[in-house]
Amino acid sequence: MRADKTPRVVVIGAGIGGLTAAAVLAKAGLDVTVLEAHVYPGGCAGTFYHQGYRFDAGATLAGGFYPDGPMSLLAEILGIEHWSDRKAEPAMTVHLPGGFSLERRSDNLHREEYLNSFGLSSDKFWQWQENTADLLWELALNLPSWPPQNLRQLLSLGRSGYSWLRNSIEERSGAQGIRALLSVAFDAFKPVSARLPKNNELLRLFVDAQLLISAQTTSQSANALFSAAALDLPRRGVVHLEGGIGTIAQKLAQALRHHGGSLHYRSEVLRVIIEKDKIIGVETKRGNSHPADIVIANLPPWNIAKLLGNNHIEKLGNLSVHPNEGWGAFMVYVGLDNSAVPDAYPLHHQVVRKRPLGEGNTVFLSLSPDWDFQRAPRDHRAMTISTHTDLKKWWHLFETDPAAYESRKQQYVDRILEAAEVALPGLREAARMILPGTPITFQRFTRRHMGWVGGFPQTNLLKYWGPRLSRNIWMVGDSIFPGQSIAATALGGLRVARDMLSELGQSDNILAKLPRRSELNRQKNLITNLHEPGQS
Repeated sequence: MRADKTPRVVVIGAGIGGLTAAAVLAKAGLDVTVLEAHVYPGGCAGTFYHQGYRFDAGATLAGGFYPDGPMSLLAEILGIEHWSDRKAEPAMTVHLPGGFSLERRSDNLHREEYLNSFGLSSDKFWQWQENTADLLWELALNLPSWPPQNLRQLLSLGRSGYSWLRNSIEERSGAQGIRALLSVAFDAFKPVSARLPKNNELLRLFVDAQLLISAQTTSQSANALFSAAALDLPRRGVVHLEGGIGTIAQKLAQALRHHGGSLHYRSEVLRVIIEKDKIIGVETKRGNSHPADIVIANLPPWNIAKLLGNNHIEKLGNLSVHPNEGWGAFMVYVGLDNSAVPDAYPLHHQVVRKRPLGEGNTVFLSLSPDWDFQRAPRDHRAMTISTHTDLKKWWHLFETDPAAYESRKQQYVDRILEAAEVALPGLREAARMILPGTPITFQRFTRRHMGWVGGFPQTNLLKYWGPRLSRNIWMVGDSIFPGQSIAATALGGLRVARDMLSELGQSDNILAKLPRRSELNRQKNLITNLHEPGQS
């Protein structure tokens, strides 16, 4: 560390989690440098340009932008005036077998939609899901140190948990609050299938398909608490970002620079330089060295292990050679004639054709808005379509039989476009450009090991990695709590920044000064009461 004792922080990867942590640390006065291998920020939540279209590379669904939500909290911390977002309603349309479809909404019609679609037996499930999600998001916005990695974090978690318990009981009637908290305790180590009504296969199929895109697994394995929060994204509202999902990373990059940090593109890191068990910097493939006292890696664990070389961290040393859990993505990017899209058509769709889920049997597609002229040439749209896919089969063919790899790629393009036409008939005839991407493509452009995306399946509360890997090496992204999604990785980045500042003795940091959601809710209730009829 330098004489002035200001730590030099190098963040590897300009994804949402890395940029969030970097910008907050820069605002707190640390010397922060972000190194990004690509020519634009965002990683899997970036937007790339190709033949006149701007395609969202992976993530297309932007949640957490509601008042006092994760992205609103982040904007307040960093001084971001607006995200250039517009609310989407409905959040998405889900197409199930037999020509059946339903809308997932954030307005008061959403429960009516579920009852009409899945019957009265589903109502108890949705009541449980919404009540549980409300509690969990209140806790998440307190940035809990989960899993705790030292005594300081354990004490912080205890304080956060106590405050959450007290406020949860106060904001509900006492007995109701206690019942809700007992319900959370009951579900902590159970799969969500324990909450689903029996003999309602349509509801189970719907929940399984939704969990696959939000929790990377299905109801038989998905932890009940994670599932309640993951299923809640549409209810809390989805937005469209002008210019594409990559606008979020661009705004964070601007905030980073505004607060004194730096960001370098085309700077793929080759290794973390460690001498006598002490980090002294990082080296890029171009031969540039950046001094560092602390490294934050916005990368999966396998990538971090490679950068450390022989300087093993025990948990990284115990990794399997390749991911045994989780998924890759097969992508199809389509430049589309706008004439194929009906007026006021929803922009996000999930198509569920049959089990087993994934591999083109379920696809998720997103259209660029007709008002966003940055995304496509006049009278055209940009579309991103994805399906979950097994990594190992693609890599085996790519390495042993290139012709079979190309043949399988074309088969998947045909299968996915056929499925997408359930949501948008005439898609193939209206396509003006089709660009496929496999897990090999994802590794090439995002540098994620084997193209592994989405993080670990959310099966167990104790499964997440803690972000601190060693004394001065931290991890952010979808591998740490609270996991996948833009909102979740942003919260993970905030948590890392807070924990790091706390360990550096900046306990009264910019995060500690923000009012928590419970306090904001009390303020809102006070304002509401003051304006009720008869009040002066």
